[in-house]
Amino acid sequence: MEPIRRVAIVGAGNMGSGIAQKSAQEGFSVQMIDREEGYVERGINTIKEFLQEAIQRRIFSESQVEAIMANITGVVGADSIHLDTDLVIEAVFEDIEVKSSVLNVLSSSCDEKTIIATNTSSLSVQELSSLSDRPDRFIGLHFFYHPAKNRLVEIIPSSSTSEETIQSVTQYCRAMGKVVILCKDRPGFVVNRFFVPWLNEACRLLDEGLGTPAQIDSTARECFGIGMGPFELMNLTGPSIALHSSDYLSSQLETDRFRGADCLRKLVEDGGQWDLSEASDTTTSECYEKIKNRLLGVIFCVSSQIVEEEICSLEDVDRGAKVGLRWPIGPFEIANRMGVGTASRIASEYATTAGLEVPRILSDRGSKPFDFNLIDIEVENGVADITFNRPEAMNALNEQVVSQLRDIWDGLEADQNVHSAIFRGAGKAFVAGADIKFFVDKIEGGRIDQIRDFTEMGHAILNRIESSRINTIAVVSGLALGGGLELAMCCKHRIGVRGKTMLRFPETGIGIYPGLGGTQRSVMIAGVECARYSIIGGNWMDSTLSHSIGYLTNIVEFGELEEEIEKIVKGEVGAPGYCYEPRDPDNPLVSQILETYGEGWHDDLVVSPSSTGPFQERQVKLISRNAPISIEMASELIEIASNSRDEPTVGLKSELDGLERIFSTKDALIGLKGVLNGDRVRFFGE
Repeated sequence: MEPIRRVAIVGAGNMGSGIAQKSAQEGFSVQMIDREEGYVERGINTIKEFLQEAIQRRIFSESQVEAIMANITGVVGADSIHLDTDLVIEAVFEDIEVKSSVLNVLSSSCDEKTIIATNTSSLSVQELSSLSDRPDRFIGLHFFYHPAKNRLVEIIPSSSTSEETIQSVTQYCRAMGKVVILCKDRPGFVVNRFFVPWLNEACRLLDEGLGTPAQIDSTARECFGIGMGPFELMNLTGPSIALHSSDYLSSQLETDRFRGADCLRKLVEDGGQWDLSEASDTTTSECYEKIKNRLLGVIFCVSSQIVEEEICSLEDVDRGAKVGLRWPIGPFEIANRMGVGTASRIASEYATTAGLEVPRILSDRGSKPFDFNLIDIEVENGVADITFNRPEAMNALNEQVVSQLRDIWDGLEADQNVHSAIFRGAGKAFVAGADIKFFVDKIEGGRIDQIRDFTEMGHAILNRIESSRINTIAVVSGLALGGGLELAMCCKHRIGVRGKTMLRFPETGIGIYPGLGGTQRSVMIAGVECARYSIIGGNWMDSTLSHSIGYLTNIVEFGELEEEIEKIVKGEVGAPGYCYEPRDPDNPLVSQILETYGEGWHDDLVVSPSSTGPFQERQVKLISRNAPISIEMASELIEIASNSRDEPTVGLKSELDGLERIFSTKDALIGLKGVLNGDRVRFFGE
């Protein structure tokens, strides 16, 4: 499989320019193409405006924006596409005839190896594929607006799309930090299949006089825990889009219930928007219940249809709602919270009203809650590919995730055919630590013993991964924080991606210490000084520094990732093991770390700070913000790691034994709640 490096986007409108911007941000060489110079210039200016806003918000620096823009070339005419382009994404108007004419031009202007993708939210990929001269290298993509910000993308193969094309395009999307849903080519795909009928059902409620737009929005916000109701959303995206999507879905599914409601049709004809100025309180409790149950009913029914038709998994339905629509929880999680029996009744009532069949996934389930797989696994030719797939929470570790990892590992170790295991994370993170809310809930509930139980379970599985006969590979292609970094450290190989990987132990800055072996394995891998730098200082470490320290065993470009993994699986790349010293002590930054965090570091940085230069000054500043008790306990644990090299279990047990003390401090609760609330906190050493 050849990695995608050069991309062309046909269509410089809002979607096309957004896809071009995101691709350029992630280092791809991009041509943005339209039929007239004015359209191309407008697309370029749109990108510049977004990036200027990013500078103002301190997301990018001026130099970073210059580098991004240098990756984009504006071009007139699809016949100007570079012959060495790997992927062309058609992102023109959502009309089959318009797309057909563009695809016809692309067939003659693209090299035969080039993959062609259509960006569509509703049109049949199978039908569009038949218009292409390369059905095996044709695929559907559904980027969500705004493509540079929204992390979800649906990938839709046709029946002719090759496996190699699917893998190449999936890798391209993942290189951009996208959360990928691979789904069947069915009308509406995944998210729009349930979201468009939900919007239309809100309009039907208005037609029936059950509430005003403001009242229906208010009920929807409360019921789904969302920031904007259906009418406010339609005002933002355009009522005409909602009408077009509703009519198209109704036609394709032959379901009259989904046809655009009368009030929506009239609003579009008049060119208006919904009036949300009226009072938002529901007039009676009866109206509230009817609005709530109808909006829930359509979601439960259609989401269940998606799963029954095997378009995607129930986990991906919920993922689509949380990542694509930014709902706090997805349809099946809502059903679990309210009780599956109640959800089934609401779905049945809606199905009767709408003239639909009640999906058996609900009607036959009784009251049994839905189970969610938070880790995906594929095993092929002795290689297990394990993906932490909880991107809406940056793949954070909680009891369910750790329990599922334990069960997966039991199965892999029992299978003697499995010789290698690859750990990955969906979205922009590998694993971003442990679930903070879990800790807060247990502290406030007086159940610190359950934090110990959870951590002990984590220790057990990480120790097994570390000592396993299986060749383990952590693909750290994004963020790895706290527990995620501790998980990676258990693996024999830890691959980082140049310019994308960032590692950090944030614990002492939130009132605790790394408790899943981090205080021990950081010393075992890189030595005491580097362990202090990363844990006591809580410093961010990019891919280059992480490799020089030793936390990463390999660093590659994203396009070289699969090739590097293959070499490791074949045994062509050796694992360094535990060296108790950094890989490259001569690296200038590592040299400063060794000097600053060597003997006497505590006096120089904590007791009586005295700056000897910018590096030490920064370390003093970082440490001064961290929790004193956390610093003290982490320091002690690091010393234990250094002094118990022949018996590393001593330090691991000490980590567990200190949990009750650290989680009983006021600073721990202050720090953890500060993370949840996004507050900057001050510690008191209590």
